[in-house]
Amino acid sequence: MQSSKIERSGLQIDVFPTREEASAAAADEVEALLRKKDSVNLGLATGSTPLPFYRELVRRHREEGLSFAQMEGFNLDEYEGLPSEHPESYDSFMQQQLYAHIDARESHLLPGIYQNAEEACRAYEEKIVEKGGLDWQLLGIGGNGHIGFNEPGSPVDSRTRRIELDERTRRDAVKQFGTLEKVPLAALTMGIGTILEAKRIVLMAWGAGKAGILQKALQGPVTAEVPASFLQTHGNVRILIDEEASQG
Repeated sequence: MQSSKIERSGLQIDVFPTREEASAAAADEVEALLRKKDSVNLGLATGSTPLPFYRELVRRHREEGLSFAQMEGFNLDEYEGLPSEHPESYDSFMQQQLYAHIDARESHLLPGIYQNAEEACRAYEEKIVEKGGLDWQLLGIGGNGHIGFNEPGSPVDSRTRRIELDERTRRDAVKQFGTLEKVPLAALTMGIGTILEAKRIVLMAWGAGKAGILQKALQGPVTAEVPASFLQTHGNVRILIDEEASQG
């Protein structure tokens, strides 16, 4: 079914009947890049929002022969203190949901275990630059407006760094970890400035629970208190949402 389009604050907002159809639209963009370029760098997100998107990419690889051989992936963030094999690490998430099922050239993931946060984050920034920058960045949005783990107050020029997680962010993660005590207190995340350097940004959001924060981020003032509002300044951002999320 065809999406409806809304132009707002210089953003392209596409509203789809279902998250599966919205995710297919995102997959169309990735497929077009893979067929056009010899090397494609994708910034990738985790959590429940991108699951139908990753399922669609895997389906196209398995059923239609879409190759990811020229793709390198760069994860947005990682919880502090979780080894890569931890079931709730974003490393495990990406392996289970995507990398174990496609032929990607290489995956780059921020470490959960490290000796020096500044060194780990600087090396990640340098790797992005070395590879030619991000062609396409996928985002979700947190209930407090965070993108990546850039919590409220994150400056627009922030780079990949360690950040203490907002209490709301930690409460939202309880359903994955079981109890609040098990949710990490901090994470490493690409910064707002790092994200905004991507050539193309696609943000996805589902459900009525995201409608209010989407309205603040897309219609409200550009402010560090709603980090996703900085997307209004980018110039090449597409918002993919289902009908419930559009009701704000």
